[in-house]
Amino acid sequence: MKENVKINKSKRLSNTERAKKLVEQMTLEEKVYLMSGNIKVEEMLADMDAGEHYNQYPYEAGGNDRLGIPSLRFVDGPRGAVTGVGQTTAFPVSMARGASFDTDLEYRIGKAIGKEIRASGGNFFGGVCINLPYSPGWGRSQETYGEDSFHLGAFGTALATGVQSEDVVACAKHYAFNSMENARFKVNVIADKRTEREVYLRHFQDFVEAGGAAIMTAYNKYQGEWAGHSHYLMNEVLKGEWDFDGFVITDFIMGMRDTVAGANGGQNVEMNVTLHYGDKLVEAVKNGDVPESVIDDAALRIVRTLMTFEEAYDKNYDEDDLGTDEHIALALEAAEKSLTLLQNDKSNLPLSKDIGKIAVIGKLADKENTGDYGSSRVYPEYVVTPLQGLKNYLGENRVVYNDGSDIESAKKDAQEADAVIFVVGYDARDEGEYTGGGEAAAQEDPENVILAGAKFEESGGDRKESLGLHQNDIDLIKAVGPVNQNSLAVMIGGNMIMIDEWKDSVTSILMSYYSGMEGGTALAKVIFGDVNPSAKIPFVIPKTESDVPQVDWDANEITYDYYHGYAKLDKENIEPSLPYGFGLSYTTFETSEADFSKTENEIVASCVVANTGDCDGDEVVQLYVGFKNSAVDRPVKVLRGFERVTVKAGEKKTVSISCPIERLKWYNPDTNQWELEDMEYEVYIGTSSAIKDLHKGSIRL
Repeated sequence: MKENVKINKSKRLSNTERAKKLVEQMTLEEKVYLMSGNIKVEEMLADMDAGEHYNQYPYEAGGNDRLGIPSLRFVDGPRGAVTGVGQTTAFPVSMARGASFDTDLEYRIGKAIGKEIRASGGNFFGGVCINLPYSPGWGRSQETYGEDSFHLGAFGTALATGVQSEDVVACAKHYAFNSMENARFKVNVIADKRTEREVYLRHFQDFVEAGGAAIMTAYNKYQGEWAGHSHYLMNEVLKGEWDFDGFVITDFIMGMRDTVAGANGGQNVEMNVTLHYGDKLVEAVKNGDVPESVIDDAALRIVRTLMTFEEAYDKNYDEDDLGTDEHIALALEAAEKSLTLLQNDKSNLPLSKDIGKIAVIGKLADKENTGDYGSSRVYPEYVVTPLQGLKNYLGENRVVYNDGSDIESAKKDAQEADAVIFVVGYDARDEGEYTGGGEAAAQEDPENVILAGAKFEESGGDRKESLGLHQNDIDLIKAVGPVNQNSLAVMIGGNMIMIDEWKDSVTSILMSYYSGMEGGTALAKVIFGDVNPSAKIPFVIPKTESDVPQVDWDANEITYDYYHGYAKLDKENIEPSLPYGFGLSYTTFETSEADFSKTENEIVASCVVANTGDCDGDEVVQLYVGFKNSAVDRPVKVLRGFERVTVKAGEKKTVSISCPIERLKWYNPDTNQWELEDMEYEVYIGTSSAIKDLHKGSIRL
C-alpha cells in the first residue's frame, strides 16, 4: 500500500457543510428516496428471466438529479467485479489471497477491482468481506481471509484502501456475526462482551479506522435483535464509539424486516429493492414513528460520502479497462502466491520439466471451479482449469486424464505415468452462499421470499457432512496414491480441509483454494518449479473434527465462544495436524538473532532470515504475543503482525515487525473499556504459530 489514501475520513468530513446545505433543500420524500434501492422487484425478475445474471449491471439506489446528487451504483465482489459477462477479471477467492500474507498484493487487487467497477459504471464495491468463520464448515468462508481477526483487519483494510484509491466506495460486510449460511435468515447469535469486541468486531473497527466508507449489515440476529435493525451495533458502536462517518446499507432483500425498527436502529440505505423504506418510511415519519432527524442524518451521510467520491473521480475508464492484460497478470500473481505447499515428502516437488508423462486424476481437474455461484460469482472471458494448465505447460501428449470414477482404470493410468496429480475437494455444489430457494427465508418473512434464490443455480451452503474430503476422493487417493511414488494431491476448497486420513497415501499436498481464472496456469508453474510456493495457511488444520467448534448449521440460536481455530487448540494444549501460518517452500529458511524491544507506542520484534537452500523464495515472518501472566482468561498467543519477504538463495535479510501497544489491550466488560495490563508479555517471531517455529522473548509493559 505505497500510495497515500486519496479519500479519507478527513476529506469526506470537509464536505459536511456542503452536504448539509443540499439536504436542507430536499423534501422528506427526496431524502427518503436517497435511502431506497431503485431496482423494482418485477424488473429484476424480468431481467433474470431474460437471461441476465445477478448484478450484471450496477444496482442503483437514491440520487437526486435536481440537486446534482449522485446515485449509489452497487457492484458486488470480492472475487472481482461481478458486473458484465466475459469481461471482468476473476481473481482467486479472498481465502486464497489471505494465504499469500501479502497486503500489498491485496491493495493492488483492490485498485484493479476499483478500476473495473468504474469501467462498469459503478461507484460502490460491496465486496470487502471480513466475517470471521467460527467453524471452518461455514460455507461462505471462501469470501473472507482466514480465521484470525488481526489478519482479517489487515487484509480488509488493504482491499478497501485499494478500491477507494480509484474513487469507489468500499463497503465491509456482513456486520456482524455472520458465520453461518443455511440458517442466516433466522439464527440468533449470542456472545459475551469480550468475544464480541476482541474476536468478532475488532476487524470491522480496523476497517473504519482505515477510512472505509460504508458498512453492510448481516441477515442474522445478534442478542435477539436483527443485525439490520440493531441500535447497539449501528448507532452505539459503529457511529458512536467508532465515530464512523460513512453510511450503512442492508444486505439484499432480507437485510431488514421492519421500517421503523430499521430506520431508528441506524439503517441508512435499503438495498437493492425497496420493501420497507420508500413510501412506508415517509408515512412512518409523518406518523411520528421515526423522527425526521433520523432521516436527515442518513441523508447527510449518503450525500457527503457519494459526493466526495464522485467529485474525486477524474478518469474515463471504459470497457477497454475490463479484464486487461495487466489485471489478468495480477490474477495470475495472486494465484501463484496463494498456492500452499502442505507436504513434500522426499522433496518430490517440483517435478522435472523433462518428465515423460503425468496422469491427472479427479473430476475437478477438468472443471472451471472459481468458487460458489452466489453473489460473489464473477464471469470472466475464460478460466484455465487445472487440467488445461498442465496441458498448456507440458503439451497434450504428455498428459493423461482420468476423472477417477473407476478406481481400477485410475490405477492403471497411475502405474503407467511418471507422476500422478489428484485434483480433489469441493465446488459450488458443496459450499458457498446458499442459493437453493426461498424456504429458509419464508420461515421468517414470507413477504420477502419473492427473490430468495430467484434464478440462481441451486448450490452452496455450509459443510454439513464433513470437514474432510468427500469419501469417494479419500477412497480414490488411498487406493491409487500408493501405486505411484511420485504423487501429488491438489485440494480445492474455501477453508480448511482435513488431511490426516489419507496424507500418507501421497508424497505431496498442495492447497489450491479457488484460484481464479488463471488458477490452472499458476498450478502448473508451481508444480514444475517456475514459481516457488510461498503461501501459508490462514487457518489451523486439526487432526480431528472435534477439535474445532461444533455447530448445528440449522440452529435457531447459537453461542459463539471466545476461542476458535488455533487459539482454541493452543488453549486446550492440542497439537494440530498443521499449525496456523504453516507452508512449505522448495528452498529452506532459517531464522536467528531474534530481538525484542519496545518504544513509547509499539513493541518490535526482529530476526534474521537466511535462505539456506538452492533457489530464491519468499518467507512469511509472523509476530505473536502471549498473555501467560494475565489476570484474566486470554489466549496463549495471538497473531499481531506479519511480513512477507523475498530472500535469494544464500542471502540473509533482517526482518522487523512492529505492533501497536494498543493492540495488546483486552476489553473489560465491567468498564466497557479497552485496558492494558501491567505485566510481562511473551513475544514470539518466526514462521508459523507452532512453538517449534518461533523464537521467544518478553517485554514488560
